[in-house]
This record gives sequence, structure tokens and C-alpha cells, in this order.
Amino acid sequence: MFVAAKNKGLAKAKDAKKDEFYTTYDDIQVEINHYESKFEGKTVFCNCDDPFESNFCKFFLRNFNYLKLKRLICTSYSTSPVVAKQMSLFDLDDEPVVKGNGYVIDITSVPMANGRGVSDEDIDRLLKSPKRGVKRLQGDGDFRSEECIQYLKKADIVVTNPPFSLFREFVSQLIEYKKEFLIIGNVNAITYKEIFPLIKNNQLWLGASIHSGDRKFYVPDDYSLQAAGCGIDDTGRKFIRVKGVRWFTNLDYAIRHEKLDLYKKYYGNEAEYPKYDNYDAINVNKTAEIPCDYFEDIGVPITYLDKHNPEQFEIVKFRKGNDEKDLTYSVSDSNMLTKDEGRRTKDEGRRTKDEGRRTKDEGRRTKDEGRRT
Repeated sequence: MFVAAKNKGLAKAKDAKKDEFYTTYDDIQVEINHYESKFEGKTVFCNCDDPFESNFCKFFLRNFNYLKLKRLICTSYSTSPVVAKQMSLFDLDDEPVVKGNGYVIDITSVPMANGRGVSDEDIDRLLKSPKRGVKRLQGDGDFRSEECIQYLKKADIVVTNPPFSLFREFVSQLIEYKKEFLIIGNVNAITYKEIFPLIKNNQLWLGASIHSGDRKFYVPDDYSLQAAGCGIDDTGRKFIRVKGVRWFTNLDYAIRHEKLDLYKKYYGNEAEYPKYDNYDAINVNKTAEIPCDYFEDIGVPITYLDKHNPEQFEIVKFRKGNDEKDLTYSVSDSNMLTKDEGRRTKDEGRRTKDEGRRTKDEGRRTKDEGRRT
């Protein structure tokens, strides 16, 4: 990926089971802390979320009044494997909530029994009340269905964890309907031809809180726990840990505009920044090594996007050179030290040391001879 310094002096997932990752409450809380002011008076739509089980739904129910939301809508897909696992529920028609039905919760207020905050008991009472707003959808709850699109049109902000295999379609829909969003995806989505242009054009960027490591996700009961990092928590829910997870958003936040402190110099250290053979730019291996005195195109690692400041740098291109082939660069002979040369240099150093020892020994012998004389 290249940056240029701003010189200011309806197909289903092939394997749906692997897409059913449920975000933890803590990860949601930490990220949304950066956008609290963005939610006042807004309608939030969680369109990949079981109203009874999703932590996204639970978070916004608990914080409905604190965030001063106008409305909350959560829809579930019909094959949700966790529906009604934690409580026995009935919809507005007094029919049991079961797998195979899409459901929606659509509320404009959340009462608080103690007047201080929304508790789990408040949420449970709301969901079970005759006026709780939970109803069965006519369709299956697929985010691409016309029924769910009508809900989408009424929303201001979409917050959810969409199926990773449908990430392209999901983002495309959000852009088409001009929605603000905060969603979870795999960092590899940056490389998608449908996604990178949005990043380049400043229509989408990475979120504030996740920059590295793996993240815990809950999975269905029938999910096979074979990989490292899988387990069962204290409540009996299965979980896995997934690497390369990022938040993707078009909601602005303060940290995004913090200037990246640069201390390295290009001029005088050109050998550390080889130029590409098929693109006029220098290569930088680490974000921290971006030179502060170079204002042409710079090739940076994909992890740079975690610290991208749109006022400081402009994203200009991704991965390919002018020939549309992968980037390559050559190291000049003058900057290369072969293994044999390294050995010779080391051997020469040893010889010099040995010669020094011999000289010292000769000096001692001369001194001794002087004494004998």
C-alpha cells in the first residue's frame, strides 16, 4: 500500500456455521466508548443480531437512555443457532420463539425500575412484556431481504458483526443506502477490491480499539472446538479466539486525527529505504520508520492503517506497481554484504587481533632481552 505525505511543513455463505461468531460485550463497550456523542437522537439498527442473545442488542438496550437513542431495531436470521437458549420467550402472537423464524425487536424507550440505570431484570421484563415490541418477521431475517432493507432505510447507524463471508455485500449495501456504520470484520477485508477504494477515498476506516492480537467470540453449541484458544466459559458457552479482527467504520473519532510522530530521516539513510523497481516509491517496513523528510510516495505495511491520519497522509495506491504486478525492489551491490564477505571480514578481524597479540608478545620478548642484557 502506498501513502503520500501531505507536505504541510442474495446467496448464503458457503459454510454458514463458520460465520456465526458472536461478539463479546466488553469488545463492544470499549469500541463504542469512542463514539458516545454520535448516538444521541439516532436510530440504531443491529441487522445480524438475535434480539434475545446478541451482545449488541443487550448493549444498546442497557445503554439506550444513557446514549439518548431515538430507536433501536435488532433483527435475527432464521437459522440463528442460539435463539431462546438463555430464556423461554414468546412473540406478540404468544407463539414460542423457535429456530427457523426471523425476529425483530423495535423499541423507542427502555424503562428503568430503579430510575438509575437499565439492569438485566429491566431487559428481561421488557422482552417478556406484552408491549416489548418483539415480533416475528414475515421473512427469514436475511439482511438482504426487502423486509430488512425497509428497516435499514429507517436507521441512522448500523452496528453489528456481519458474516465475514458476506462482508463485501454487507458493506456495499451500507454504502448504497448512505448509512453510518460500525461493524466487525477480518483485517484481510482491507485487500478486497470492493473495500480498499472506500478506504482510499476516506469513506471507510479502521476503528479505534482493536489493532492487534486475537479476539474472543462465542460460537454455536455444535461448533467443533479443535483450534488452539478455543474453550467453554464459566456460563457453559463455547468460544473461539480469532486473529486479525478489526472494527470498520465511517464514524469519526478523535484518535484518528492524532499526528503520527516521525523521527527517522531519509536523506543520509537512503540505503535503509530501497526504491521499487516497478513504482516510483520507497519501501518502509514499519510504520515507525516512515521518514519525516520524504514527501513523495511511500510503500507502507498494511498495519499502517491502524494509525492513518487523513490530514497527515494520503492513501494513493494498493500493492501493485505501474505494471499491475506485485511490488519488487532490488538491493544494490554496494549495500550488500554476502555471507562469505562477512566471514572474510570476521577472519580479517581475527587476524588483526592475532597480529596485535604477536606484536605485544614481541614487545615483551624485547623487554625481557633488554633485562637479560
